[in-house]
Amino acid sequence: MRTVELLLDGEAERAVREAWRRLADAGLPSQARHRSPTNSPHLTLAACPELTASIRWELAEVAAGLPLPVRCTGVVRFERPTSVLAWALDPDSALAGLHRRVWEAVASDSPPETLNPFHAPGRWTPHITLGRTRRAGAFADRRVPDLLPAPPLSMHLTTLRSYDTVTGALEVLRPRP
Repeated sequence: MRTVELLLDGEAERAVREAWRRLADAGLPSQARHRSPTNSPHLTLAACPELTASIRWELAEVAAGLPLPVRCTGVVRFERPTSVLAWALDPDSALAGLHRRVWEAVASDSPPETLNPFHAPGRWTPHITLGRTRRAGAFADRRVPDLLPAPPLSMHLTTLRSYDTVTGALEVLRPRP
């Protein structure tokens, strides 16, 4: 499977890594515990079995529109099928439009049953994951938000990349020359 992700500007990345550290220091699930060299704060837009030539063509157009300013709206929790703690992003028209273009690109050349329905427009919730676990309710403690630094009010999404979940390879998706 290949993900399509956006990376954060340096200041926002440092803020996320600080939140990861604080969660880990408190003994809570944290992305800081993922020691893979490919682990970095990101926003997942979609995933598909492969990046075909037609998908790549469309993603190059998306990459040409970066960087994209976004606004962080605070802490959010999900319970599906894992417990996730994250900073939510405002799905304003620019971010929603970028996401729709990515979704349409991957959906245009992928079998529908291979696409994650949580990534579909209208169901997708833009967020930067801080911690994740299979333990239900892991972030239900009301003190959890107090452990975190204040999220940056604004940040820039700077780089489009893909992660290959089979090989572990990262690929930066660049605009066409």
